[in-house]
Amino acid sequence: MVWTPLHAKIHRTMRSRHLFERHQKLLVAVSGGQDSLCLIKLLLDLQSKWGWDLGIAHCDHRWRSDSEANAHHVENLAKTWDISFYLETANKPINSEAAARDWRYQALSAIAQANNYQYIVTGHTASDRAETLLYNLIRGTGADGLQALTWQRLLTTGIMLVRPLLEITRSQTEQFCQELKLPIWEDSTNHDLQYARNRIRQELIPYLRENFNPQVESALAQTAELLQAEVEYLEKAAQQVRDGAMSGGDEGDEGEISSSSSSSSSSPSSPFAFPLRLNRRVLQKAPLALQRRVMRQVLQQILTDAPSFEHIEKLTALIIAPNRSQTDPFPGGAIAQVEGDWICLK
Repeated sequence: MVWTPLHAKIHRTMRSRHLFERHQKLLVAVSGGQDSLCLIKLLLDLQSKWGWDLGIAHCDHRWRSDSEANAHHVENLAKTWDISFYLETANKPINSEAAARDWRYQALSAIAQANNYQYIVTGHTASDRAETLLYNLIRGTGADGLQALTWQRLLTTGIMLVRPLLEITRSQTEQFCQELKLPIWEDSTNHDLQYARNRIRQELIPYLRENFNPQVESALAQTAELLQAEVEYLEKAAQQVRDGAMSGGDEGDEGEISSSSSSSSSSPSSPFAFPLRLNRRVLQKAPLALQRRVMRQVLQQILTDAPSFEHIEKLTALIIAPNRSQTDPFPGGAIAQVEGDWICLK
C-alpha cells in the first residue's frame, strides 16, 4: 500500500471529528467517478487500522445509455477488492437532480438496513460543498442552506450518513486517482449544462477561480464549515426560546396546549396539538434572528413542505402586531391570531 498525504489527512480527520467507530460496518456509495473511487480506496487502505467491514453500493438511475455498463464496472471493482457489492436500479429513468438524490438516499438506506450497516459513506468533497453553497445562495436561503453539506447526519434510525472528504477538493481526488491508476468511469452527464449544478461547476466556479480567488472552492467550503457551527448554536438557542414561549412562564401551561373543544384536530405528523400558543412577551425579548428561527421551527412541525421566507415573516410579524391581528391561512389551513399576550395557531 502507498501511504500518501491524503491517507494521513483523512485518517486524522476521521479521528479528530469522530466520524466512525472501530469495527463497524460501512456501506460506501460508489458511482465509479473520481471522488467515490478516491473514497473507497482510502477506506480500503485504512481498513486494517480500523477493523471495518466494508461494502460497496451502486445506484443506477437509468438516465444514461451506459448506466448498466457503469454498474458492471463498479461490480467488477468490488470483486477485485473482494468486498460485498449491492446494486439498486431505478424502475424507470430518473431525470431530475432532486428526485435522483431522494431516490438514491432511500435506496442506500434500504440496502444498509437489510444488511446491518451502521454507516453510509459518500464521496462528497469540498468542491461539492462550495457548489451547494452557491446553488442555495442563488436560489435564496438563510444560514442553514449556506452551511451546505455536513460531515454527518442521521439518515434514518440507526444509520448515519458520513462524508469524510469535505476538506478535499475535486482536483485532489483526481490527482489521487491518477497517481494510483484507479479506473475512473467518466459520467457524461457531468458535462450536461442543462443541470444548474453543472453550470456552477463548469462555468461559475472556473470564472470565480480565475477572476477572484484561485482557492475559491476551499474558501467557500470553509465558510460552510463556520456556518455549520453557528447554525447548530442558533438552533439550540431558538429551541430554548421556543420552550419558554410555549410555557409562557406559567405553571401548568407547559409545552403542548390542547383544546378542550371536541372540534379541535391535530396533524398526525405534528408533535403539537392545536391550538398551539406562543407567548409574545417571551418572544419580544429575543433577537430577531431567534424570533425567526422559533417561527420556522414551529412551522416545520405543522406544514407538509418546508416553510418559506414569507411564511416565517408573516408569523414573526405577529410578535408585535395589535391584538386580534391574524394571518391568512398557511398551507393546510392553519391560521395564527394574536390573543392578548399570545399568538395562537388554530
